[in-house]
Amino acid sequence: MTLQQLLDNLTPQIVGSLKRAIELGKWPNGQSLTDQQRSLCAEAVANWEAKNVPAESRIGYVPPKKTACGDQDDEKPLTWA
Repeated sequence: MTLQQLLDNLTPQIVGSLKRAIELGKWPNGQSLTDQQRSLCAEAVANWEAKNVPAESRIGYVPPKKTACGDQDDEKPLTWA
């Protein structure tokens, strides 16, 4: 099975289990995740979410600023006390 086939077979329940394992640092059977396992789980979750979840609902989503870059109308001048 290729990585892409594995990612294609993920379900919301599996992704939920992977997220839980990442959060707790251990598998459901109590065995600790290695750093490599945690990294691979996070990568799988991110890839699955990129295809199946709206951007606003993804882990780590940061909403865009409402003003354009460089727009200084909302900024207040720096004052020294």
